Amino acid sequence: MSTYEFQSSSPEETGDFASRLAQHLQPGDVIALEGDLGAGKTTFTKGLARGLDIKKTVNSPTFTIIKEYHGRMPLYHMDVYRVENAYEDLGFDEYFEGDGVTVVEWAHLIDDQLPAERMTIYLYHDLEQERRVVLEPNGNRYEQLCREIFL
Repeated sequence: MSTYEFQSSSPEETGDFASRLAQHLQPGDVIALEGDLGAGKTTFTKGLARGLDIKKTVNSPTFTIIKEYHGRMPLYHMDVYRVENAYEDLGFDEYFEGDGVTVVEWAHLIDDQLPAERMTIYLYHDLEQERRVVLEPNGNRYEQLCREIFL
């Protein structure tokens, strides 16, 4: 499986990269976000929202699990860090198969419920402000998406 990497030197650069990615997203796309605590998962999601023309302020859905935002297409932002039972039926599949883009922070915690085809994005601390962003496409759709944004 191939991976694609982007080095970000600031939160703004991370957000701009995510905004460019959003220009290529389609309804039903699923992005699994992983990585270090405080590495920018929510910052990345804010950039996606900007790229989807969402005007509402995006923040972490830590205590609500799922937040919905509406722009040129819906964004379903999930933070499953506090999901107590990974097998609990919370209706995630309805979002994954829905008419918007789904972003799942700490996605490994519900791995069995995620669609096999998805984009997994890892965010790692490099230096104080720098982040290493690694995209791992799972499936032809996401491999093509990576090729488009890294050309």
